[in-house]
Amino acid sequence: MRPNTSIRVRLTIWYGGGLALIMLLFATALYVVMARALEDQIDRSLEEAAVAASRSLEEHRFGPFLLLDDLAQAFPELALIDKFFQIFGPQGQVTLQSANIKTRNIPLSQTALQSSLQGRAVFETVRFHDEIPIRLLSYPILHGQTLVNILRVGTSLQPEEEMLARLVFVLLIGSPLAVVVSVLGGWFLAGRALRPVDTITLTAQRIAGGDLTQRIETTSKDEIGRLASTFNDMIARLEASIRQIRQFSADASHELRTPLTITKGETELALRKPRSPEVYREALESNLEEIDRMSRIVEELMFLSRADLGEVHVASDPVQLDTLIQEIQLQAMVLGKERHIETTLGQVEPLQVLGDEWRLRELILNVVDNAVKYSSSRGTVQISLTQYHGMARIVVQDHGIGMTPDEQRLVFDRFYRTDAARAHAQKGTGLGLSICKWIAEAHHGTIEVASTFGQGSCFTIALPLLPATPVR
Repeated sequence: MRPNTSIRVRLTIWYGGGLALIMLLFATALYVVMARALEDQIDRSLEEAAVAASRSLEEHRFGPFLLLDDLAQAFPELALIDKFFQIFGPQGQVTLQSANIKTRNIPLSQTALQSSLQGRAVFETVRFHDEIPIRLLSYPILHGQTLVNILRVGTSLQPEEEMLARLVFVLLIGSPLAVVVSVLGGWFLAGRALRPVDTITLTAQRIAGGDLTQRIETTSKDEIGRLASTFNDMIARLEASIRQIRQFSADASHELRTPLTITKGETELALRKPRSPEVYREALESNLEEIDRMSRIVEELMFLSRADLGEVHVASDPVQLDTLIQEIQLQAMVLGKERHIETTLGQVEPLQVLGDEWRLRELILNVVDNAVKYSSSRGTVQISLTQYHGMARIVVQDHGIGMTPDEQRLVFDRFYRTDAARAHAQKGTGLGLSICKWIAEAHHGTIEVASTFGQGSCFTIALPLLPATPVR
């Protein structure tokens, strides 16, 4: 079968071939069973006739000899229409036979003679040239232990052969007809069953053309329905991914365009006319600051890209979180010194987790840095470390600008910054919290935010404790 043959054709061919084989096996089995049943029926009738005739013959015996003079007149049943009788002597010679026998000489075979000498009846089927086959039963008649006669009962197998011939005719006509009808039905049903596949194919072609809004309409819950639902889910995720990629590209372009525009504008302004060294220094310092910002954006983008591809290695070592928190608190004090923002420690328990100390430091420091950055002047930031249900829970609470519920759902998206955040702090890439989320999930943990607009935010980081750490 050619590889490019359609599934519908292949299904129909396999279905038709399988059905034809089944019909052949069924017809063969039916013929064998029917032939065997007919043979058993004939053998039973021959045996019944032989037993009845044998009993009648016993009544007309003088010693071991039959009285042959009036035997034919005394037994009209020996002239049955569908059976004939023969009586042989113990040496196998014919002594009497019924008048309805068509073949004048049906000799006793050696098999029948030997079986009769042993006191056993035997069935035989014989055919003489082109005549109809005959079924024979050779039945021994004993006087004591001595064989005195052999009674043979026979009948023609013509009715049975005609019945089997009609059966073969019906099977030869009916089986191919049933196969043809079934193949046509299989072709129709295969087309009906594969119609949704054609719909899926057409939809996939439209999607390949760029229309990601296409979906497959299905109401069934069978295998094709589940396939269509899975296909729709896949396209929905693909559409969302492409939308995110486009948004990501637009946001990255926007974030990089701003420092480039500033750098270009300040450079052109400085070159329009001769200026003092101080002015040139200020321009170069501003350019360097924007270049640093672009470098930071590029580095963070590279990190997230490598993280998406699974190329970022995360160590798995014991990390003492309470010591790490205390070090970060000292760094936060330096970060908030200019705006008089104080970072304090709440409850800090001695807890250990399994992870990458450098990545965990980056995670916690990013969250604390955001809390300091978006706190009101002379505000406070509090860090606490407790255990809860087998997890180390780090809580960073600030009293800054806060977020709305809609902003909270998007705050971990790449390049997302709230309007209040942009107005409060010009610096920032909008990638820090995305990196924090990846680090938390890489350590089999979570990061969540609860915030009230204008009142502050509370970030909660949950990380699995080491098994040796006692859990309350």
